Amino acid sequence: MISISGIKYQKQLEALPYFNKNQASILIGKTGKNLDKKLEQLKKIGYLLSLKKGTYASVFFYEKTEKRNYIEYIANILRSPSYISLEYVLQEYGLIPEANYSISAITIKSSRTFKNFLGNFIYKNIKNDLFVGFNKMNWAHGTIYKATKAKALFDFLYLKPFVDSKQEIISDLRINWNSFEKKDVLEFEKYTKMSKSVKMASILKIMNTVIYVS
Repeated sequence: MISISGIKYQKQLEALPYFNKNQASILIGKTGKNLDKKLEQLKKIGYLLSLKKGTYASVFFYEKTEKRNYIEYIANILRSPSYISLEYVLQEYGLIPEANYSISAITIKSSRTFKNFLGNFIYKNIKNDLFVGFNKMNWAHGTIYKATKAKALFDFLYLKPFVDSKQEIISDLRINWNSFEKKDVLEFEKYTKMSKSVKMASILKIMNTVIYVS
């Protein structure tokens, strides 16, 4: 049992999935250096968990919440706007072999990586026009944004620096094409046209031969 003192609105703080220093100042009832000292004290005793600089969660909230939804929700918070995509979603759909992947996401901000008690969060930049193709899932404490199967694969291939050869796409990347359906290809084609990328157009042609001929 963690013993704490000096928090004005403890129950409100423990009900939040995350909070920043401005909120902490109100809830803890301190400002400036006194606030910093208190936050360090609370982290040291294990009451506060640091998500990134200036962003925290209480251990009480973390311990009672559903972990997978929480991690995905926080992925959208650490770098906003963003949506979960790339390897994390691809392995979820069985498109690539399961592994202990970091939480990967797409953002229109600069690429960035965060590491905290939840794991590694990797954000890759994409241009504004391609910041599409994600679903919104309502969670008890907020909204989770996650790429569709087709968009996750598009993001993965679009951002991957490689020669668009048939050998690489069919074999080297170890993509399970049996998990990709016609509707997914049509959606992928939509993003390819939006991107106006010669590389992606070439990949789409190869993809069609893999899915409809093999």
